[in-house]
Amino acid sequence: MPDSAQIHPLAHPMSSDGGPTGVLLLHGFTGSPASMTPWGAALAEQGYTVRVPRLPGHGTTWREMNATRWEDWYAEADRALTELRSRCDHVAVAGLSMGGALTLRLAEQRPADVDAVVLVNPAVNLVDRRLAALPVLRHLVPSLPGIGNDIKKPGVEESGYDRTPLHALWSQTRLWADVRANLHRVSQPLLLFRSTDDHVVDPSSARIILAGVSSAVAIETILHDSYHVATIDHDAERIWTESAEFIARHTAGSSKEGDPAR
Repeated sequence: MPDSAQIHPLAHPMSSDGGPTGVLLLHGFTGSPASMTPWGAALAEQGYTVRVPRLPGHGTTWREMNATRWEDWYAEADRALTELRSRCDHVAVAGLSMGGALTLRLAEQRPADVDAVVLVNPAVNLVDRRLAALPVLRHLVPSLPGIGNDIKKPGVEESGYDRTPLHALWSQTRLWADVRANLHRVSQPLLLFRSTDDHVVDPSSARIILAGVSSAVAIETILHDSYHVATIDHDAERIWTESAEFIARHTAGSSKEGDPAR
């Protein structure tokens, strides 16, 4: 679905061609590539081929996002994975928040194309009774106050929306249900970063994911100095470094120059 509104200056996608190991980075709900491009740049410096797409309806206006659904966001993630697979021998997929749900769905639906999975405060569930009102509420009001920019580090901006579009939010809950029903199909090595102080996603998502996947390697790493958007918070460099090492270990046969596992 094409976007008609002007794209925020920090919300443009990132593309960097490097070696034969690719990494797809997916941003979160109402967020933008701004939350992932520093991570992408760090991976690109190590020789990875990196893609950070802008999901439909994001980085423009919340009203435009309200006309999109989870199938639109997934289609863009799927397209980006196909493009990476066309040029790379191995591909890892990483996602923040809702981007984590999209990452898991790619791993579920395309197991031969995803070699490793990295999740940062992934969202596949929310313990919030207000969600039960969404099917009706979304037809009464278009939006509620935003959930973006949950960042502990001062002066950092993820270029997210200040309103939460409710049609889109309801669609996200449908994505969660789809992903949860198929978690057993995820068998790739999995690294999950979780912030102890997260004001957007509660710990139930991480518990559901770790209990549901079939991965022989499933590691949870706790972050103590970041809020929800940890990819650009105080623990960002730890995420960048440890994810690069994890991807290198689990993309067997990679001949990438400067492989951090060597």
